[in-house]
Amino acid sequence: QVQLVESGGGLVQPGGSLRLSCAASGSILSINVMGWYRQVRGKQRELVAAIRSGGSSNYADSVKGRFTISRDNAKNTVYLQMNSLKPEDTAVYYCNADHITYYSGKDYSHEYDYWGQGTQVTVSS
Repeated sequence: QVQLVESGGGLVQPGGSLRLSCAASGSILSINVMGWYRQVRGKQRELVAAIRSGGSSNYADSVKGRFTISRDNAKNTVYLQMNSLKPEDTAVYYCNADHITYYSGKDYSHEYDYWGQGTQVTVSS
């Protein structure tokens, strides 16, 4: 009933830019926090950036000043603008939505810690 669909990943040269998008679909009333995580094979998934419905955000130290997270509440979509990309940014990027309130057809329901399918970002020359 709720889906997170990511787009925008790909191959980019060091110093380049990419913009990731994640759209939540379904009869959604609200989403509290939306964020981006990334994972390199064999390592733990780590938070990249998160943004609350009111607009406050936080970033991993490794991406501060290079990445910008934003969201469009009307479209239930979160974006990650990634600039000055480095090879160490290479990972699978996952969209996360926490505390989704949606209409299930009968009443309002809640989902917590909901994940997208992931999109590959590769930074290489």
